[in-house]
Amino acid sequence: MKKSPHVVVIGAGTLGMCTAITLAEQGASVTVIEAQAVASGSSGRSVGVVGTQFTDPFEILLRQHTMRQFRRWEAEGLLHFNHIGYLRLARTGAQMAKFEASVKMQAEAGFRSRLYQADELQQLVPHISADGLAGGIFGPDDGFIDPHQLCMMLADKVRALGGEVRQFCKLLGVTRKPAGYLLETEKGIVEADIVVNAAGAWAPRVAALFGQVLHVRPERHEAVTILLDQPLDYTMPMVMDLVNGEGSGLNFRHEKPHELVAEVHKVDSLEPENPDLYNDQCEEDSKIHLAELLLERVPNLPGARIGRGWAGLYPVTADHRPFVGPVDMSEPTLVTAAGAGGYGIQLAPVIGQIAADWALHGSPVSLPGAEALLPTASRNVPG
Repeated sequence: MKKSPHVVVIGAGTLGMCTAITLAEQGASVTVIEAQAVASGSSGRSVGVVGTQFTDPFEILLRQHTMRQFRRWEAEGLLHFNHIGYLRLARTGAQMAKFEASVKMQAEAGFRSRLYQADELQQLVPHISADGLAGGIFGPDDGFIDPHQLCMMLADKVRALGGEVRQFCKLLGVTRKPAGYLLETEKGIVEADIVVNAAGAWAPRVAALFGQVLHVRPERHEAVTILLDQPLDYTMPMVMDLVNGEGSGLNFRHEKPHELVAEVHKVDSLEPENPDLYNDQCEEDSKIHLAELLLERVPNLPGARIGRGWAGLYPVTADHRPFVGPVDMSEPTLVTAAGAGGYGIQLAPVIGQIAADWALHGSPVSLPGAEALLPTASRNVPG
């Protein structure tokens, strides 16, 4: 292997761009190829939430690494992070017990959080109804970012380090060489020593060009804006009604003084979407469902009405954890970074870090234990 290998990253969403900048900062020669424009896929349609309110220690560990990177970019003035806070709701005493343990784990990881009982929730969200709730866990430092701004910033950083970002450069075919690959694209042949598949909802199609099978399902999700006749006199934090798959999946947050953003983090249909043909507008049934959930949880918002809506795709795996690393360990120069649907924005920096480790060092040297994210035969199965 050359001292400075040429790594081609396929996909210019948050996972691809975070991988690319990590590679470039470690001295690799980097080219990003993107079939459309930077952040034109799932990343550009995300609501951009970044939070640490989880009950699994590994999930908190991943976010410890990712938040360190977000804080670095924020301190450098490169990224605007809206620290509005993140409230995850609990419906049962058992969930509150998990939240209590999470507060301790987060404190050990350097995160601030605290429990709120049901009768205290209106301290955070005056308009919330606590009916059916036991309480919640709140992280005051969490919030949201603009994924498009993140990707564009990273593209600029990659270029500044000598890398390339080729837009409207779809991958058409692959030829293996004795050491590396010839990638046929719409803009000619690109040679690579190492390839990272970070193509999001298109990652299975990219894998197929290399003769691999990748079980990442493009799952449709829809979001809407909620317009208010009167501005709120407080900043509404991110509110999530979902704990380890339990709950309605409703989440909503402040966007502007007169506007909220809402979506449902669960879907009923398990049928995968065609990423080239899906309807990218919010369907009427989904708007009605969202309105019903919002009326139940925040029934007295001032003159609330549904505004514009849109749809995006969550690329998800069977166990709802991302794939990071080689699909086939006998081909370590082909690395996958995909399947983080629903949490791709907030995990992108650490996924990029781990993917770069696999590409350059052959193991996740910066995060021992990240081997758990390998797309092994037991994990790379249909959902």
